[in-house]
Amino acid sequence: MQALEEVIGYRFENKDLLTEALTHPSMAYELKKKQGNNQRLEFLGDAVLQLVLTEKLYGMFPDFPEGRLTQLRARLVSKTALEKFARSMGLGDFMILSKGEESSGGRDRASTLADAFESVTGAIYLDGGIVPARDMILNVSADSILQIVESPEESNPKGKLQEILQKIAPQAPVYDVISESGPDHDKKFVIKVIWKGEKLAEGHGDSKKNAAANGAANALKARLWEGN
Repeated sequence: MQALEEVIGYRFENKDLLTEALTHPSMAYELKKKQGNNQRLEFLGDAVLQLVLTEKLYGMFPDFPEGRLTQLRARLVSKTALEKFARSMGLGDFMILSKGEESSGGRDRASTLADAFESVTGAIYLDGGIVPARDMILNVSADSILQIVESPEESNPKGKLQEILQKIAPQAPVYDVISESGPDHDKKFVIKVIWKGEKLAEGHGDSKKNAAANGAANALKARLWEGN
């Protein structure tokens, strides 16, 4: 664990907290007994992340209203962002997984990595308080924060698609879930974008929101309505 502590930039007083933060819930099933895992720390870490990044954005954009700040924060705490942070720290290499989870690619699974980043954040907070937790979060998210500074306006493919289509006809596009698969910790969704009874595109994602946004982006690329 010393190698991970060097990457994190924090030395744990209670090493058990770091072990718990890296232990996947699947271990309890494999051992068929109660086993400490990272779910509680993930819950705590989520709150710590929200606080630290909210405070950072609040200071960076003093003229932005609540809604804009909420949108910017969502970019920093999305599963995609947290996965990126986890990969930059190499968290996957240190995860403690069941044999089944390991064999199914769990060490590289996006949701597992995102959850692990939250749990490690929670562990740092419990072990050392808000200061080292803040330092770690702001260090690993520095590039993403810089991107927000350079481009605070978030892409909104669903809004753009609706704006274009409603200039042609009053109907708004409809987003139908056509499939949902995978375990609770690694859901996959497929959504169909329909307008005036016609399919414009499909979108895939790890949440209904992301699948719908990807579907809208694909529809904007295909522009099938121009052939009607």
